[in-house]
Amino acid sequence: MNLLVNGDAERGPGGDAEPVPSVDGWTVRQGAPALVAYAHGNGYPTEGDPGPARRGSRFFSGGNSPRTALTQDVPLPAKGATGRAAVDAGRVRYAVSAWLGGYATQEDGARFSVEFRDGRGTPVALSVLGPVTAAERGGRTALVERTAEAAVPPGARSARVLLVFTRTGSGTSNDGYADALSLTLRTAAPLDTEGVRP
Repeated sequence: MNLLVNGDAERGPGGDAEPVPSVDGWTVRQGAPALVAYAHGNGYPTEGDPGPARRGSRFFSGGNSPRTALTQDVPLPAKGATGRAAVDAGRVRYAVSAWLGGYATQEDGARFSVEFRDGRGTPVALSVLGPVTAAERGGRTALVERTAEAAVPPGARSARVLLVFTRTGSGTSNDGYADALSLTLRTAAPLDTEGVRP
């Protein structure tokens, strides 16, 4: 199950390229993002451009700000197969995934990071995806999948998710794009009698 709220930009106001003051599930820390419809056109990614195969109707963009930043604080489960006892025993792994991109040959981009924190709020691990360069997009408007997976550090109790869009060139539009953001947990396979995972 995806622990993020509204990781696909489907909820709340938006639909065109106009910046919005708030985004459901997220705290806007800097700038003002836009939740753009794939049907909007005008140079923005469309359903025909590279991106998630099972995409919704909208994606995140950086709006008109040079730097736009959104955060989301995610409490980790207290109980169950991926709860605190399993985390502290090193038996829980996380997977983070995001489709990140930009416009044509421009280097505007999006970066998605997950910072795990202990019960006092002290960072204990960091995973960063992106930004995706114009060369990695083949010089075209596109979103490219980036993923990472590792063990949740013992003592972790929450995760701060940060989505940052950065405009690198001239103009007013911040053409960093993001969609299909996810953070999931799973129980690691147990070791066999020889200390090897099956």
